[in-house]
Amino acid sequence: MTNFLRITTLALADSVNPCEIAILAMVLISILINNPGKKRKVLYGGLAFVSAVFIGYLVYGLIIIQFFNVFAQFLRENSGIIYNVLATIAMIMGALHVKDYFMYKKGSFATEMPIFMRPMAKRWAEKIISPSGAFVIGFIVTLFLLPCTMGPYIVASGLLADLGILGALPWLLYYNLVFVLPMLIIVGIVYFGFAKIDDVTGWKDKHVRTLHLVAGILLFLIGLAILMRWI
Repeated sequence: MTNFLRITTLALADSVNPCEIAILAMVLISILINNPGKKRKVLYGGLAFVSAVFIGYLVYGLIIIQFFNVFAQFLRENSGIIYNVLATIAMIMGALHVKDYFMYKKGSFATEMPIFMRPMAKRWAEKIISPSGAFVIGFIVTLFLLPCTMGPYIVASGLLADLGILGALPWLLYYNLVFVLPMLIIVGIVYFGFAKIDDVTGWKDKHVRTLHLVAGILLFLIGLAILMRWI
C-alpha cells in the first residue's frame, strides 16, 4: 500500500506537466497537416507517439534503478539518508512548481522545457508525418521532456531501487501508465471530435499555472510524507 500511494502520487504529479501536453499537440498537428481529413492517422499517430514515450521512459527508469543498484550496499547502509534526500528532492520540485503558479515564466528551471530546447523539439515533432514516424521520432522527442519530467521519476525510481530490476518493473509499468494517461485521453478527445487540437493547446496555455500548482502540491505533500515517515 505504501508503494502504491507513493508511486501513484508521483506519477500523477508528473502526468499533469504542461510539457507533455505541448509536445503531444505538436505531434498531432504535424500528422494532421500531412494527412488532411484522415483522423484515423491522428489516432494511430497519437497512440504510436504515446507508446514510444511509455517505452522510452520505462527504459530510463530501468537505467536509473540499475544506477542505484550499483551502490546497493551503500543504499542499504544509509537507507534513512537516501529516503531523506529523495523526499527533499520531491519537496523542492513541488516548491518550484508552486512558484510557477504565482510567478510563471516559460521555460522555468526543472519544471518546464528550457526555451533553447523548444525550437529543436518543434523541428523534430514536425518531422512526424505518419504513425510509424511518430513511434520512431517519439523516442527522440522524449529526450526533450526529460528536463521537466525527470524529477518525480528519479524520486520514484530511487524509492523502488531496493526491489531490484524485476521487483521494480511492475511499479515502473504502472508509473508510466499513469504518466501517459492524460496523453491517451487527449488523443481520444481529438479523435472522437470532442475538441480540436487548437482547443487542447489553448486549454493548456490557459491553465498552465493551475497544472503547475496541482503538480507542486502533490510533489510537496508526498515528499513531506516520505520525510516524516507517514508512508
